[in-house]
Amino acid sequence: MRLLVDVMCGRLVPYLRMCGHDTLYAGDRDLEADDDVLAVAAAEGRTVVSRDVELAGRADAAILLDSRAIESQLAALADAGVPLSLADEPRFCGACNGPLARVDRTEPTPEYAPDPAEEPVWRCRDCGQCFWRGSHWDRVRETLSEIGSASEGGREDADQ
Repeated sequence: MRLLVDVMCGRLVPYLRMCGHDTLYAGDRDLEADDDVLAVAAAEGRTVVSRDVELAGRADAAILLDSRAIESQLAALADAGVPLSLADEPRFCGACNGPLARVDRTEPTPEYAPDPAEEPVWRCRDCGQCFWRGSHWDRVRETLSEIGSASEGGREDADQ
């Protein structure tokens, strides 16, 4: 899916990118005015994800969220038909949404990243940041698992 997440829902961005969704964050492009968000969404064929009723109502395609809690937002996205499972191979940079490419086993990586001979590593083609399936990946997997379990078994609203 091609999504445009407004500044009210920015905590969703890494989850969506890790699930393989092309996710533009309005804050990364300084899109604060509704008209600017709508213009980019229309030009790029993106679904707007927002808690702003007026903005969502004006968009060609939108998912309106009513909670501030990340778990409830993820559950609402799942209920709206957005697939929320970790991608087998990461596709989008968590920092800039650029495309990721697998780092060759013999290629050097920055000091902060693991050795690609020991663990798969991906590098963003746009910003150069490296990614791997570390503890953050495990935490996201656990959160998504809980969301999936809750929506299968009659979820309680986390904001009540």
